[in-house]
Amino acid sequence: QMAPTTLVGQKVTTAPLGRSQEHYGSPIHVAEMLATIKGAAYIERVSVHNMPGIIRAKKAIKKAFQLQQEGAGFTLIEVLSTCPTNWGLAPNDALSWLADHMIPEFPLGVYRDITAEEK
Repeated sequence: QMAPTTLVGQKVTTAPLGRSQEHYGSPIHVAEMLATIKGAAYIERVSVHNMPGIIRAKKAIKKAFQLQQEGAGFTLIEVLSTCPTNWGLAPNDALSWLADHMIPEFPLGVYRDITAEEK
C-alpha cells in the first residue's frame, strides 16, 4: 500500500496504475517536516540498503531511544527500506532501486539533533 515515501509513478496495491500527484499528492518528506516542530530532539533518515546503512540505522535508533529515555524530547528515525515482493524486483535489484530512486528524493542524514546544537 502507499506510504509517505511512495514515489510519483510508483505502483503499489492501493495505486495499481502508480502514484499520481493529481490523485494522491506528492511524497511526504516526514523527517524534514518533523524536524521543524517544537520539542523535536533528534530526527534522522537512514537506509538499510547496504551494510554501512544498517550500521548507521542501528546507531541512530540507539541514540533516539537514549534521548527519549533522558526526556530530551521527541525523536524519530525514518528508515528507507525495500519491498522486493510488492515492487516486483529481485532483492538485489530492489536494493539498487532504493539507492538510485528513493535516496535522491529522500536524502539521508540528520535533520535535527539538539545534542549537536548544544555544542
